[in-house]
Amino acid sequence: MNSDKLVKISVDALEEVKASDIKVLSVTKLTSMFDYIIIASASSSRQTKALADNIQEKVKSAGGSILSQEGEQSGEWVLVDLGDVIVHIMQPETRKYYNLEALWMS
Repeated sequence: MNSDKLVKISVDALEEVKASDIKVLSVTKLTSMFDYIIIASASSSRQTKALADNIQEKVKSAGGSILSQEGEQSGEWVLVDLGDVIVHIMQPETRKYYNLEALWMS
């Protein structure tokens, strides 16, 4: 599955479970490891897990695969690795502290 389709499926899955402040960053000029990073905020650990689970479900049902998922135990920051697309779901305090947007846009 191409990365543009993975981005669309992931963003739709995030919107479906009411993620906030969704950002899609193209990082093809910065790294060859993946094409896009998606960053979204969740209001609670329960929502971060629900968002990650929804992405997994939607990607798998579209024929894609999940390479890994990390952070679901704490729920402050869950990373879903889709290969060419990496999804970060974070609670607002964690997102502000790590400021991934600034890191990847510099």
